[in-house]
Amino acid sequence: MAFMNVFVSLVAIVSIALVSPTMATDFVVGDESGWTLRFNYTAWAEGKQFYVGDNLIFNYKEGAHNVHKVDGTGFRECLAPLTSVALTSGNDVIPLATPGRKWYICGIGKHCADGNMKLLITVLPQMGSSPAPAPSTSSSSGLDGPQTLFGFIISAFGAFLMSFFI
Repeated sequence: MAFMNVFVSLVAIVSIALVSPTMATDFVVGDESGWTLRFNYTAWAEGKQFYVGDNLIFNYKEGAHNVHKVDGTGFRECLAPLTSVALTSGNDVIPLATPGRKWYICGIGKHCADGNMKLLITVLPQMGSSPAPAPSTSSSSGLDGPQTLFGFIISAFGAFLMSFFI
């Protein structure tokens, strides 16, 4: 009986691990260089995939720089809106909560214009999430999608293995 409880627990843990969404990624902007002058943030972001749930981490010497979230115009013109509040801790963490384009600049002096302290990324929907499928008019299997099918397979496999121990 104890073996059965352990087995059922293991099947549950494996199925949860396989179905649950992936963990968030923390991206240190500029890697070991951090948020600094004369760094190519366009090249840094190239090839990276940012997802809802990930975090951007801006590391810099406190007082030397800041981080403003801006729109496309503010990004092009290196201007933060007057109502924008700068992040200034030197270790600013920005959770990526929604998909779409995101723009960030340093608002100190001409750091954005002269030093290219600006970052543009595109945030993708959370991995594993997708729009709800259109309702089907008929279903020969009675299963509603890959997660239900996966659950069915895990349950059937568990029942098959349990038949050997009962």
